[in-house]
Amino acid sequence: MPYRRLPNTNQARLRSLRNAVNMGDSFDLAFPYKTLEDAKGFVVRYERALLEYKQCAEKQFATNKKYQNTLKAARLYISHFIQVLHMCIARREIKPENKLLYGLDENSTTVPDLSSEEHLLEWGKKVIDGEIQRTGKGGVPIYNPAIAKVRVHYDIFQECYNDQKVLQNNTARTVENVSLLNEIADTLILEIWDQVEAHFAGLPLPERLKKCREYGIIYYYRKGEGKENSEQG
Repeated sequence: MPYRRLPNTNQARLRSLRNAVNMGDSFDLAFPYKTLEDAKGFVVRYERALLEYKQCAEKQFATNKKYQNTLKAARLYISHFIQVLHMCIARREIKPENKLLYGLDENSTTVPDLSSEEHLLEWGKKVIDGEIQRTGKGGVPIYNPAIAKVRVHYDIFQECYNDQKVLQNNTARTVENVSLLNEIADTLILEIWDQVEAHFAGLPLPERLKKCREYGIIYYYRKGEGKENSEQG
């Protein structure tokens, strides 16, 4: 005996519901018209939610390459600036205690962890503020890279980071909305399938399966179960 299984993807759910709605013109509809009206209204809502999710996901993906490039450039310039600062201190061009202005350990010569976006934003600000404070007290500016160049790449990255966060939040919101609608879709599909199968329950199995499939019900055969033998049961 074949068994049915609910759709497990968004598009499969939509196809199943559209199939049921398209059967609404049938003279002998196999499920109540109230259910049909519920399905029609839900399909419009579901299609809109899936389209919104697709648009948000595509926009986020399209801007990700630019975002990764700005992230890479900001990390490179901030890291390089800190390394040059350490070298200037090693050459005694800058006093070691000035490291504190940048939020750096006076006794350390390592570059802070810049692996995450949050760390990059944190240390980028510290480096820029520190250089402004030091030069404001009469210190000689660091060049190659100059802090102005670092700041340009930092600002571009910060702007792209904020934009990307907005896009990520939009995508997450649409994913959550689709997930909630999927629960409603599954309940509605199950209701329709139960009603259709009950409507054709008195027919011989081969004819019953054929009629039910017209309404989009999907049947599967267990391993080793022949289609002919199963539909004769």
